[in-house]
Amino acid sequence: MPATMSRLTSLCLLMLLSTGAFSQSVVGNDRAITPARLRGHLEFVANDLMEGRNTPSRGLDVTALYISTQLKLWGAQPAGDNGTFLQKIALSRLAVDPDASSMSFGGATFKYGDDFYAQATQGKVSGGLVFVSHGWVVPSKGINPYKGLDLRGKIAVVLPGMPEGVTPQLVAASKAGDYVDPETALQSAGAAGVVWVPDQAAIDGWSRSVGRSERGGFMRVETPREAMGGIPSVTASAKVMDAIFGGEKATAAEILQWAKAPQEHASFALSTGKLLNFDVETKGDLQWTQNVVAIVPGSDPALRKEFVAFGAHMDHLGMRDSGEGDRIYNGADDDGSGTVSILEIAHAFLTGPRPKRSLLFVWHCGEEKGLWGSSFFTDHPTVDLKNVVTQLNIDMIGRSKKAGDTNPANKVLTSPNEIYVVGSTKMSTDLQKTSETVNKGFLNLTFNYKYDDPKDPERIFYRSDHYNYARKGIPIIFYFDGVHEDYHRPSDEVTKIDFDKMSKVARTVYATGWTIANAVKRPVVDKPLGE
Repeated sequence: MPATMSRLTSLCLLMLLSTGAFSQSVVGNDRAITPARLRGHLEFVANDLMEGRNTPSRGLDVTALYISTQLKLWGAQPAGDNGTFLQKIALSRLAVDPDASSMSFGGATFKYGDDFYAQATQGKVSGGLVFVSHGWVVPSKGINPYKGLDLRGKIAVVLPGMPEGVTPQLVAASKAGDYVDPETALQSAGAAGVVWVPDQAAIDGWSRSVGRSERGGFMRVETPREAMGGIPSVTASAKVMDAIFGGEKATAAEILQWAKAPQEHASFALSTGKLLNFDVETKGDLQWTQNVVAIVPGSDPALRKEFVAFGAHMDHLGMRDSGEGDRIYNGADDDGSGTVSILEIAHAFLTGPRPKRSLLFVWHCGEEKGLWGSSFFTDHPTVDLKNVVTQLNIDMIGRSKKAGDTNPANKVLTSPNEIYVVGSTKMSTDLQKTSETVNKGFLNLTFNYKYDDPKDPERIFYRSDHYNYARKGIPIIFYFDGVHEDYHRPSDEVTKIDFDKMSKVARTVYATGWTIANAVKRPVVDKPLGE
């Protein structure tokens, strides 16, 4: 096609989009996002050979290399470190050093692994003991096990679990101060350490917990460096419990029985003069992972410095340590569907007409570990975040609820022409209007705003990578098909993906990004985050 005809075609497309009169057949290069191309990419990304794309892992590294290679072949501009597509992230894993960790009480010594195990928070502790029931503070229920106690320099003995009527769902949906967890409350009270009472699950799974503590309790992003926080804590065996509760107002047998139920029990200080000593020593190693970052430059000399951002997380849950049957969490929907959709959106922009603004693509790592990759990118961006006008996040768009499906696990799964649109109403009236206008004039999907309810008990708005952009003041939209029977299970396989739906949602995201990238003005943020 002659260059003049190409420019004319682009101009016509821009005019159609600006008037809202564009048709389903022509939106930039949206038709390049086909079910067949999406399937081809997903059969690689969610293949067993990727071993579940854990962060960090060989499978995730190979996935990042696959994405980078496609981008290079298509002519995208690298926007990672040192002229590459990869933004490297250092991770440290702390593990308990069992040979250097110790415990003593009343002249007796106890052995790590046999008599106690610990969380990977280093510290040497010596102090008197105070029993504080479950350790939660719940003002609305009158629960405060620390009332009248001096915990400064003391070691708290805490029951596992939560008080009666308190659930993780309630805590997640609560306001600050409605529920204060034991670790936070004990740190505020000045406690030196924690002894967790073992429940039956801890006793039955003792060897697995010891093994996990020695392999590495958790991993964290190394940069920026921050204090680990927390206070040293150990889980005691029945043998240790017998020793420290000997001669007290409640016996070890009674305390172990209390650990099986949510009822609250009165706090009490153990006998004066009883001192527990424990030392938790840790060791660590350094590993590397990465985000993949690319730019498709815009066509307008003035507006190309601004970006419409597209994001998805390329990681999943890896593999189960043991067990029969399928051990690999392939994550075809979560978030293989988003990973390959923004890859194909990038391909459509690279092979079709360019909008005025530039397009920024970020494949985040570590979303399943706590939004690691998006947190790192937004704290250490490779572009000026002030120039990012919108972020469009895709996290699970590949599943559909079939007619007649009565499985309770699929209750909130969306239908073949439906998708949850999260966050478009929260920050920018302009963005929400654009989103609706594009959809109604294009493929006319059913947009479901269920999760924009500020009282949403699942707090979906805060649970994917878009949130780290929103906290920086960037208006976002998050596209989500809903939790289903295969969510976070090895059965989240490519064979269950609805590629027609996936293509329609991806094309809608493309068209929305195209429209924003060509708009005269960027979306105005006119609502405080959280409204």
